[in-house]
Amino acid sequence: MAREKPKPTPGSRSKSGVKAKGAKELAHALLYLGPSLILFLIFVFYPMVKTVYLSFYLTNPSGDPVVWKGVQAYLSLLGSGAFRNSVLVSFLFVLYTVPGTILASLLLAVLANVKLRGIGVYRTLYSLTIGVSVASAATIWMLLFSPADSGMLNYWLHLVGLPKIGWLVTTRSALPSLALMTVWMGVGFNFIVLMGGLQSLPEEIFESARIDGAGRWKQFRHITVPLLSPTLFFLLVVDTIAAFQSFGQFNILTLGGPDHSTNVIVYSIYREAFFNSRFGPASAQAVVLFVIILVLTLVQFGVVERKVHYQ
Repeated sequence: MAREKPKPTPGSRSKSGVKAKGAKELAHALLYLGPSLILFLIFVFYPMVKTVYLSFYLTNPSGDPVVWKGVQAYLSLLGSGAFRNSVLVSFLFVLYTVPGTILASLLLAVLANVKLRGIGVYRTLYSLTIGVSVASAATIWMLLFSPADSGMLNYWLHLVGLPKIGWLVTTRSALPSLALMTVWMGVGFNFIVLMGGLQSLPEEIFESARIDGAGRWKQFRHITVPLLSPTLFFLLVVDTIAAFQSFGQFNILTLGGPDHSTNVIVYSIYREAFFNSRFGPASAQAVVLFVIILVLTLVQFGVVERKVHYQ
């Protein structure tokens, strides 16, 4: 006589039902995320893995790995004076641009955050640079930076009796000049973000401060900045990453010169790979740049975020 199969208990039915429902929801999620995951695999994850792989090799002009270098590839890179110079130039560029962009944008946002007739015109003007491409901005600033009499900046200096400046042709002024252009380009995005942050601040706090006799400076220092600190922290992280990835202005205006004074890491990677056909060392530089940005971002989240005031 055959034995009867044990009947499933209500508890086992519910567990199996939950598992089936979870598997179904996972399948639906993967179905919707599938196209995005495929694009990420093709254009993000595969290039990252390929870059790390090539960084341990010397390659032929076609980019095929030929000679295994291993860790020695990174040791040779870190011992290179040219690469150390590009790292220093990149850090200086970040130091020149990030604080300047945030401070200029904050000043403009505070000035534009008033209830005046026609203030929308100024808000539009302050944010216009967000729609300007790097190539267009470089063309505009190339005319401004021209060392000849046709250059607008030197023309204005001549009008007030000051000597001309070789904006892009001297090692002392080339990097600050590019930083000035980059600050101008970044103000538009930062201004829009900060305006959104300012307009979301509760007006009741400022009314209470005014009743207590607090002036504009005290309101800005003790109320506006603390409440706006999450937005400022976001811009700090985003602007730092963007500054390390800047390329167009260096490629169009200076080509890394004069005397490598504007040879940032990204431009060095570009020259090494597509001019010297040394894809292995270029990949190693890209990996080092990724590590630098990652470490700086972690430091910002670990140190700077502690001073952020979340409501």
